[in-house]
Amino acid sequence: MVSNPLFRIAVPAILCMVWACGPGGSAGSADRAGSPGQGGAPQAEREGAIRVGVLHSLTGTMAISEVSVVNATLLALNEINARGGVNGRRIEALVRDGESDGIIFAREAERLIAEDRVEVVFGCWTSDCRRTVRPVFERHDHLLFYPVQYEGIELSPNIVYTGAAPNQQIIPAVKWAMDNLGDRFYLVGSDYVFPHTANAIIRDQVQSLRGHILGEAYVLLGSAEVEAIADEIVRLEPDAILNTLNGDSNIAFFEALRARGITPERIPTISFSIAETELQLMGSAPFGGDYAAWNYFQSVPGETNESFVATYRATYGADAVINDPMEAAYTGVHLWALAAEQAGSTSPGAIRDVLGGLSLAAPHGPVSIDARTQHLWKTIRIGRIRDDGQFEIVWSSPKPVRPLPYPSYRTTQAWHDFLDGLHEMWGGNWANQGATPPGAESP
Repeated sequence: MVSNPLFRIAVPAILCMVWACGPGGSAGSADRAGSPGQGGAPQAEREGAIRVGVLHSLTGTMAISEVSVVNATLLALNEINARGGVNGRRIEALVRDGESDGIIFAREAERLIAEDRVEVVFGCWTSDCRRTVRPVFERHDHLLFYPVQYEGIELSPNIVYTGAAPNQQIIPAVKWAMDNLGDRFYLVGSDYVFPHTANAIIRDQVQSLRGHILGEAYVLLGSAEVEAIADEIVRLEPDAILNTLNGDSNIAFFEALRARGITPERIPTISFSIAETELQLMGSAPFGGDYAAWNYFQSVPGETNESFVATYRATYGADAVINDPMEAAYTGVHLWALAAEQAGSTSPGAIRDVLGGLSLAAPHGPVSIDARTQHLWKTIRIGRIRDDGQFEIVWSSPKPVRPLPYPSYRTTQAWHDFLDGLHEMWGGNWANQGATPPGAESP
């Protein structure tokens, strides 16, 4: 599936940093109930600790993106422990592998809540996984902190969304593209709920601004079958490509573009799920000069971010890089701890009662939790990929933007009908599990 040998080497190397090391320095199990960064502490030392779950893909196509989010989550938990824990209690992290599969994510979420009795879970990347675990958290009236930009069209009292809502990433990026790149677009994405919904939002917006969508194509998560898509892009010659591919499919896609002479000078690409860590693992050369839309880049100026980057590198290595979901995960942990201190409790209900209006000076800039939506007010940024795998910030919003999970182009009911259509088309799943049935079309 993936031809780049560097990718095969890099991910296991990072996994060794994620899992606590046991006696003799061997990698411990992801199931180990050890204190963050301290391995399996003796049982007597663990009594009274606050158990939290960390649920991400350590294997499979999404490991390229999610392993580093675990690192950032554990870093925040270590920082909280170093200053005395929460309400005088140390935090103990249980790291579980969702294996890039929504069904496994749901199984592990159930296990963390029902068997391990964690107080909160930090996790998920794809909207397939988040939407699959959501009923688990709602059934138990538990709490998930979700750190990734997403398609919106969702509100749950059991989820705190620390990534971007559509109006904090997708919509401003399209407006910037129309102002700076042109009005003729090609849409490419992975075949699951986030790219389909993001592209529906993009279609509505482009139509309202009198632009044009020349083509739209999807590949299964983890698929490298992108040659036909690249050929169509060459034929159609759009002004820009809007890319919602996730995971290692991006390697094959950008290699196919470059093999056909499609460079940023000829047809630029704006990506919504490629950031510093993916560029480091995949190699930044094929991506240089293209764009990405996020709230955070490692290159964001300011003392708070500089301190965050220095601490992360002191923990995980001088060459380690940081991306938006990592920063959102790190920020989410500190917001949870702040809420727990304010509530005097770590129970999910007590945390939820005090979340509204909480503010924090985060590495990406000031954030606050919107009481109505449990999303964050966030600054929006667009960056150009440099040859060294970092980003030159070419545009940012002047101040944090209020989250609006439901785009105004359609009614709330129309958006839910759209999602129901996807769910039905995929046989009750939030991602295409195989070939789309003949004659089936996206809603």
